[in-house]
Amino acid sequence: MKFILVKFAIILLIISCKTTTTINVETKDNLLEKIDSIANSTNYNGVILLGSNSDILYNKAFGYSNLESKTILKTSDQFYIGSISKQITAALVLIEYEKGNIQLTDKISDFLPEINQAWANQVTIHHLLTHTHGIISIDEPLEFELGSQFHYSQIGYDLLSKIVEKVKGKTFEQISTALFLEKNLNNTFHPANRKYKNLVNGYEESEAGKLLIAEGNPVKYIAAGGFISNAEDLLKWNNLLYSGKIVKLSTLKLMETRYATRVHPIFDKIEYGYGLIFKNGDQEIQIGAFGYSPGFPSANYYYPQTNLHLIVLENIGANLADFKITFKTHTELMRLLKNESSKIKR
Repeated sequence: MKFILVKFAIILLIISCKTTTTINVETKDNLLEKIDSIANSTNYNGVILLGSNSDILYNKAFGYSNLESKTILKTSDQFYIGSISKQITAALVLIEYEKGNIQLTDKISDFLPEINQAWANQVTIHHLLTHTHGIISIDEPLEFELGSQFHYSQIGYDLLSKIVEKVKGKTFEQISTALFLEKNLNNTFHPANRKYKNLVNGYEESEAGKLLIAEGNPVKYIAAGGFISNAEDLLKWNNLLYSGKIVKLSTLKLMETRYATRVHPIFDKIEYGYGLIFKNGDQEIQIGAFGYSPGFPSANYYYPQTNLHLIVLENIGANLADFKITFKTHTELMRLLKNESSKIKR
């Protein structure tokens, strides 16, 4: 009996050690005031959402969805999410990996024999997921020795979508839409779906300093940067992904593992997993992704220590010569959340 009680106590201790900390009312109110202050001081135009697990702590829209008509932006409005799309594509690949339909060591030629390049027999799924493949064009040789460097690539994720299409015998639009419907992500779309109704205008600042409707959406490679979503759906996505309801937790660990270091236009150096980015050693502190589709700077980050989620969706791309300025609101909010999470954890 004594042995059983000791064993039970140990189990409770293990569970308690794994339990993340929640924020109290005073800390929450202080945090929300600081978010307001940052958004107002940066003249932000977009939606900011802070979630704790699936609970929404803060969800506000600032500015306009249409600058010409002065249409007030709503928290339910939809945005292009840029490279946040990559984690969705990575998850779709890993779903097939879990089913045994894809191995991470499989070569491009195993699925796309029509590509008549020597590198198609060498580049693996893993290389495509981690931007270490060196493909710059289907019609050209590799830019560097396979696996020796990191070069951020949109075409690599497009090839991943084509591989998933070949495995499933369906279009990437059909495959992604099926996942969104299955997971009740009713505001998340492949742009070819055309069922979205609340997509806002995106604007970019011209050289003359004027905000003009951005051209180039949807982007050429949808799997790399072309999905549409809103803040609440991205909170749902995070909760599903990080709880093992998109892919298994053991597979999620593959997404969160460092495979290469990228010289990033905002963070300088950043580690890259499968569609997720993080500072060295920060996987358990701050992990997620930035996105930029023309006129749409975005960020989606998870703070595992406190189960907080930060989603920042903007529809004005200004100061494009310096992304550190373009993403000033996003990075200030991230710095706030990272610091607060550290304080709360202590």
